[in-house]
Amino acid sequence: MTLDVVTLGETMAVLAPERVGPLRAATSGRLTVAGAESTVAIGVCRLGGTARWLGSLGEDELGELVISRLRAEGVDVRAERRSAATGLMIKERRTAATTRVHYYRAGLAGSQLSADQVSADALPAARWLHVTGITPALSWTAAEAVDVAVDAAVSAGTRVSFDVNHRTRLWSAHDAAAPLRRLAERADVVFATRSEAELLTGQPSRDDDAALRQLADVTAGTVVLKRGAQGVLALEAGTRRSLEQAAYPVTVIDPVGAGDAFVAGYLAEASREGALEACLRLGAAVAAVAISCDGDWEGLPTREEVQALFDADDIVR
Repeated sequence: MTLDVVTLGETMAVLAPERVGPLRAATSGRLTVAGAESTVAIGVCRLGGTARWLGSLGEDELGELVISRLRAEGVDVRAERRSAATGLMIKERRTAATTRVHYYRAGLAGSQLSADQVSADALPAARWLHVTGITPALSWTAAEAVDVAVDAAVSAGTRVSFDVNHRTRLWSAHDAAAPLRRLAERADVVFATRSEAELLTGQPSRDDDAALRQLADVTAGTVVLKRGAQGVLALEAGTRRSLEQAAYPVTVIDPVGAGDAFVAGYLAEASREGALEACLRLGAAVAAVAISCDGDWEGLPTREEVQALFDADDIVR
């Protein structure tokens, strides 16, 4: 069977206190899981697609939690179990409008992802390989795994999706620029914010449109500039056609994971060979529904739920 999306990266356990306020005052919360790449995989599955996630987890209860949650969402899981612990993320809703995220991941199982895990069996025939700029920052072995996966995908004719997702807590702009640029150069679609586009191009931009066009000089693929509440701009590969997709207006409950939700919608439609307009539209709708709920992935919608949003408010340009 040909999968729609294969992705690899770190997925951690997440502890999210129920009440808004300082973490030290929390008395109860919920235990869940999160990871940029696995959020995309879950999103694709909820939209009726198929996805596989590759990663490394500890031989512990938190590792079991990750596996069970992803499998429950229909994701095919290929995880190496390590003696190191599974990483932990703690979300702190310091105020109703401010979310802080605390990571406990350095040197733990997720960073031990290696090229040995990227085999022909683990990377079967797939329509898309999705990678992010988070994984290469975890360790040199994780960076090598991403490079090997991208090279294998290119050789096999599998299209590559790359979300720059530069995390300044993991590596500096100086250290990240060259590795992230090399990934962008091999991708069929690149997702970036304006600051991330400037990181890859090495030059400032006068506005969003300039950032988009400068980023397009780095890759032969389609480029998508993420602008938060302003929606996205895109420049199509080959035609150099420029498109804009407005964001759907919603009440934001939890903004964490919005970019991953957008990518999930985009790839779910792209896996069906949808036009760029349709990919952007579905991505925007999925992101809107996701951020109107608590959790990185819990609010990801089905196609039927997305259609209800389309029926309520059509704002595609």
